[in-house]
Amino acid sequence: MPVVKARTPPKAKAEPKPVVLTADEAAFVRSLVIYEDAEVMALNKPSGLSSQGGRGQVNTLDELLWAFAKPGKARPRLIHRLDRDTSGVILTAKTKPAASFLGKHMMGRRLTKTYQAIVTPGAPDPASGVIETPLRREELGREAYMRTCELDHPDAEAAFTRYRTLAKSAEAALLELNPQTGRMHQIRVHLASIGRPIAGDVRYGGALMVGGAPAPRLMLHAAALAFPHPGGGMKRIEAPVPDDMRALIEALALQ
Repeated sequence: MPVVKARTPPKAKAEPKPVVLTADEAAFVRSLVIYEDAEVMALNKPSGLSSQGGRGQVNTLDELLWAFAKPGKARPRLIHRLDRDTSGVILTAKTKPAASFLGKHMMGRRLTKTYQAIVTPGAPDPASGVIETPLRREELGREAYMRTCELDHPDAEAAFTRYRTLAKSAEAALLELNPQTGRMHQIRVHLASIGRPIAGDVRYGGALMVGGAPAPRLMLHAAALAFPHPGGGMKRIEAPVPDDMRALIEALALQ
């Protein structure tokens, strides 16, 4: 009779090593909180702060979340990410059941993300619509880019971005965007593909000056997030447009 070897149980995933934060770092990340209850917490991430995996000595948002760690409880976990230079709403789960619940709904595309972006030159034509050009990832050295491609390309990934024009001038436009898929740099590449790159987006051809006013960084903001709440019902959280983007909107009379 063959000997049946006992299956070795899978090793438990090691918890990340706690990050020791300074008092200023802890105060900074606490100042970003825009909503909190027993199960979830949302923050208004500033431009320039990496969500995860940043380079150098500066802590990422994921590391800064150790400021909320409590004895015997898991620290808040990021449910999704934003590009380093994108500002706005980012959601975390405060418990493991909440993280599992939200993760499943994110995979099921039940999280509705609403962005605002300043694009040039002027409004797209038509003023509203859906961009559905497939995308593919391309590695150049240590940098990763997304490129548009044909649907039959072996690396093609389906991508859909709904947009509408909120305000426009001859030089720029303020758009509202709802990505239906979550590809890396999706909004940025899709807008560049229709000749309306986001102001300040040097990676994908965005202008650094618009109507005589500077666009010193990517003018893309995650303005709102709607999601099924672990406690029941739907929850919508909004983040105000940051001061530098608001200043450019006002300078360009996009109101």
